[in-house]
Amino acid sequence: MKLLRTIANLGYGSRRDVTALIREGRVTDAQGDILYADDEPRHDDVRVDGEPLDPPAGLLLMLHKPVGTTCSTKDRGRLVHDLLPPRFARRSPQLSTIGRLDRDTSGLLLMTDDGALLHRIISPKSRLPKVYEATLAQPLCGDEGAIFASGTLMLESEKTPLLPAELEVLSPVRARLTLHEGRYHQVRRMFAAVGNHVDTLHRSRIGGLALDGLAEGAWRALGPEDRERLFS
Repeated sequence: MKLLRTIANLGYGSRRDVTALIREGRVTDAQGDILYADDEPRHDDVRVDGEPLDPPAGLLLMLHKPVGTTCSTKDRGRLVHDLLPPRFARRSPQLSTIGRLDRDTSGLLLMTDDGALLHRIISPKSRLPKVYEATLAQPLCGDEGAIFASGTLMLESEKTPLLPAELEVLSPVRARLTLHEGRYHQVRRMFAAVGNHVDTLHRSRIGGLALDGLAEGAWRALGPEDRERLFS
């Protein structure tokens, strides 16, 4: 792909903007030699203002979502996209969240511009485990684990029962819950179904991926080994 199109698709600006960058000599190779609009260099050999290009199309990243941010691009208030470089919002193909965490939930969020990968991850066939830590308004009764593992729990307005889920009790009011599907506000609705309320909720793992010390609000691009771990 021509350099001009490559840089524009990564959100650095319109083609006119990127043409201006190139004419001003701000686009170079790793050795500092000026590149031109029709050049076709290796992606990792390109620099804009001395900095490497953003990851190419096919990007998969993890983000440590803070409470108070939303995954929608249309809601008011702070968005998860605000935690990324502004030009990421202008990438083509578009960078989208893989599923959602609600505004009051923190933790691991995946984003990609790869439509096939997105659908593979969210497909019911994948059954990727998702692990959540919940702090509850009331102490656990003791039968929640059996109810959640039964595969018979029906949520309000649902037509099919939930898949079995695993509950680990961390304290009288804290629990770790592993799901194998992703329904709307599922964790909160599950605890509501047994007469409790979730005060705080954090997703710590998807498949074989965990935050691994990634600071709240921070993100990182995922490489081939991370993708293997996701599906392991």
